[in-house]
Amino acid sequence: MIDMSERAQAHFQRLLAQQGEDGLGVRLRVVAAGTPAAQCELEFCSPSELTGDEWTIECQGFNLYVDGESMRWLDPASIDYEMTPTGSQLNIRAPRIKGDAPGEDAGLVERVRYVLETEISPQIASHGGRISLVEVTSDGVVVLRFGGGCHGCGMVDVTLKHGVEKTLRERIPEVTQVRDATDHETGEQPYFSR
Repeated sequence: MIDMSERAQAHFQRLLAQQGEDGLGVRLRVVAAGTPAAQCELEFCSPSELTGDEWTIECQGFNLYVDGESMRWLDPASIDYEMTPTGSQLNIRAPRIKGDAPGEDAGLVERVRYVLETEISPQIASHGGRISLVEVTSDGVVVLRFGGGCHGCGMVDVTLKHGVEKTLRERIPEVTQVRDATDHETGEQPYFSR
């Protein structure tokens, strides 16, 4: 079930009215569903562009067309248009969109990769950085490589020990240590200079 607030419906009505095309609706689909990179895409859609496998949700003055393949990832979901201190934003909350976290029976590499992609990478990306998994050793040592703004950053040791390692060890008890395999002397645009 997708719940769209009245504020969100009013927001879409304003946008659709600006397009000047009768019968125009909004199409919603999930890209990279079931993965940590999953995200929602919204676009204007005329009835002639429909493929026939969409779910149609009648809203105030327009239709929301949900891609058939995407529906299972969007049940439940909510769409709201929220006012913030700096303006307003459209928020889509779909708790199942990224899939389920690997269970305790999943392999160590799979669980480490999931925590990196869903929790740690978004934080690193907020500073223009990237992080990739090089290996997980048999004794639980996670070896990582930093890129972007983290490559050559003067604070990378703090990020590694107090952010990345702390999070991984809290979420996955088998992780014994986290090491950095990056040559930080070659970083070109560090977030913090050394």
